[in-house]
Amino acid sequence: MSQQPTAVYGGQAVIEGVMFAGKHVHVTAVRRKDQQISFFEVPKKPQNFLQKLKKIPFIRGIIGIVESAAKGSQHLTYSAEMYAEDESGPEEAAKQKEKSGWNLTMILGVAVVGVLSFIIGKLVFTLVPTFLESMIFGHAFTNKILHNLLEGVIKIIFLLIYLWFISQTPLIKRLFQYHGAEHKVISAFEAGSELTVDSVQKYSRLHYRCGSSFIIFTVLVGIIIYSFFDWQSLTERVIQRIVLLPVVLGVSYEVLRWTNALRDIPVLKWLGAPGLWLQLLTTKEPSDDQVAVSIASFNRMRELDRQVNPS
Repeated sequence: MSQQPTAVYGGQAVIEGVMFAGKHVHVTAVRRKDQQISFFEVPKKPQNFLQKLKKIPFIRGIIGIVESAAKGSQHLTYSAEMYAEDESGPEEAAKQKEKSGWNLTMILGVAVVGVLSFIIGKLVFTLVPTFLESMIFGHAFTNKILHNLLEGVIKIIFLLIYLWFISQTPLIKRLFQYHGAEHKVISAFEAGSELTVDSVQKYSRLHYRCGSSFIIFTVLVGIIIYSFFDWQSLTERVIQRIVLLPVVLGVSYEVLRWTNALRDIPVLKWLGAPGLWLQLLTTKEPSDDQVAVSIASFNRMRELDRQVNPS
């Protein structure tokens, strides 16, 4: 057992692989059809202004979310490319890439689309339950807090149905397995364990700092925040939800950090339970091969980070 590490890392499952974000580089490792592992490495470009914003509570969460959506889209696109190449062959994939005009501009476009997709998805997930709750219960009673609670319940039901539905497809099921592999590697590293397949497999596929936990916290935090504001019509309620969305995201991020800090304290550790329960849907137990890919990605990321900053 090595000394307890202090670095905090995050990652993301991609198609047949895992991406890890280091201090200086993002690395994706993908298992190819021939069982070889290929890497996609993207150095981080220092953004002094953004780094300053990341130190400000409530604002840092929004910045981090936007950054994650942009970077994640690039790495997910790379994994999709590799998967398509394995399925159709390198020559056919090259032709498709040439036809599509794939270049740096398109990669940047993918990042922008990733951010927009997140924002649009979050708006839809926020507003559709608002409309539904208003249609079903709008004239049943006047208690605004109860309306907010029912709106939250509808959001959670929508989320669970959506996650269950997509998890039935083979590709998404494997994606969720790689998600579990990502969590296991981070947990093993944070515990100071050796990063071997056998050692990593002993750890839980659930992790307090997961984005899945963040999603459920946005629902719960939203119920509380919305209760401080009154509305008199559906239009006013919808506008209020849109305006308060950045506030909900920022506060939810801080709650996620808080629950992660308290996870080793008896009783208080249960504050993170809702996020862990949701991860029972968004993660699956990975195979040894999938854990090996996750370890390869993490080790490569750490290696490149040390090359930039050996200390």
